[in-house]
Amino acid sequence: MNECFRTAAEQARQKLPQLTSNQQVARLYRHSLKTLSSWTIDRDVFCDEATKLRARFDANRGCTPANAARLIKEGKEELLEYTHPDPYCVPYMPGGTLFMRNPPLPLEVCFPDGNYPPDAPKVTLNPDMTVCKEETGKSAVGSVLVDFTKKNME
Repeated sequence: MNECFRTAAEQARQKLPQLTSNQQVARLYRHSLKTLSSWTIDRDVFCDEATKLRARFDANRGCTPANAARLIKEGKEELLEYTHPDPYCVPYMPGGTLFMRNPPLPLEVCFPDGNYPPDAPKVTLNPDMTVCKEETGKSAVGSVLVDFTKKNME
């Protein structure tokens, strides 16, 4: 990527909420499981490796905040090292075969006079068809950057 595109992407990206140490660990664990899922084919192998991974996380439970920050940094580096070149993604997420296949039209387009039927949905949907919530950091209310190379939304 050239510098102009990187700068534009940084401006378009939404600011993520400040995460606590526990939230960072939970996200690291979840990303680790997703990466493990991309590398393993057999479910039994996945379960065995997931148990080992959970034991590694549980071994460092209750450590000091400084040690936790160091472990999170090392964990992110290890996760980056083991990242799969073509990770598995759910079909309706970015990079999946169903992503944005039949997106719903905005209500303003369907009903330009503003007279919405009573059974019309009152929520706004993200490009991955999840409900927009400002606190999740992934909201179509602002701008959403869909990165097809990473197969995610930012």
